[in-house]
Amino acid sequence: MADTATTASAAAASAASTSTDAPPFQLGKPRFQQTSFYGRFRHFLDIIDPRTLFVTELWSAQKIKQAILHPDTNEKIFMPFRMSGYIPFGTPIVVGLLLPNQTLASTVFWQWLNQSHNACVNYANRNATKPSPASKFIQGYLGAVISAVSIAVGLNVLVQKANKFTPATRLLVQRFVPFPAVASANICNVVLMRYGELEEGIDVLDGDGNLVGSSKIAARHALLETALTRVVLPMPILVLPPIVMSMLEKTALLQARPRLLLPVQSLVCLAAFGLALPLAISLFPQMSEIETSQLEPEIARATSSRTVVYNKGL
Repeated sequence: MADTATTASAAAASAASTSTDAPPFQLGKPRFQQTSFYGRFRHFLDIIDPRTLFVTELWSAQKIKQAILHPDTNEKIFMPFRMSGYIPFGTPIVVGLLLPNQTLASTVFWQWLNQSHNACVNYANRNATKPSPASKFIQGYLGAVISAVSIAVGLNVLVQKANKFTPATRLLVQRFVPFPAVASANICNVVLMRYGELEEGIDVLDGDGNLVGSSKIAARHALLETALTRVVLPMPILVLPPIVMSMLEKTALLQARPRLLLPVQSLVCLAAFGLALPLAISLFPQMSEIETSQLEPEIARATSSRTVVYNKGL
């Protein structure tokens, strides 16, 4: 019944967002103040709305809740940093990363923009059972950006100095430079942005949802699983488009119409992104399970459950 109420609240939140006088959404709270007759009147107008007679399933409401609310805080995630926003906001950045004949300035810019976006997504979708100070975010952000830019620029310099490469080979190799730079920086990004979890631990819950304790071991598992998804994620996105584009560029259509190169590359990147994201984040469940015997002794003693769960984050 609790899940039903929660999903119904999420559906109400969607409707509330269309009203200009609606208060900020709060999960499980009435939309209108219940201390006044007018507030109660408006509340019950919603309750007796005949349109709700046609609502037979709540999967759509649950989909909205899971897509826009953080599972730990039940607060709305800022739109560009939701997982549902990762593809539409991330695809233009991927296109920029894969542009041919990058200059030093453009390489630095696109790597900075990519890691800035990743840092915000990682922070917004982190395990939020413990408070995280802004200073940790800034440290992690700077570390991730510096690592990404350093790796990308270093690899580009090495490619430029490789005298044995023909111009065509050098161009092809340069197209693959973003992948090792992004993959390496993504690991740094996740670890640095969420390092506080390793220091303080994250909450673990028993099968009934009761808090058992705070585990640093579970935090290590959560960060490792998230880091692995961030390595897998850029593989199709940054490897497939260069391969596909190297073949498409040889076609008569694109050779006769070079202005189509950027739109075609954008579509290829969008398709690769749409495939890669669900594959990567599906590697591990968001609410991961771990045996209590693998955790700290005090946590194992605090519950009779054989396993506990924790929010891995996305």
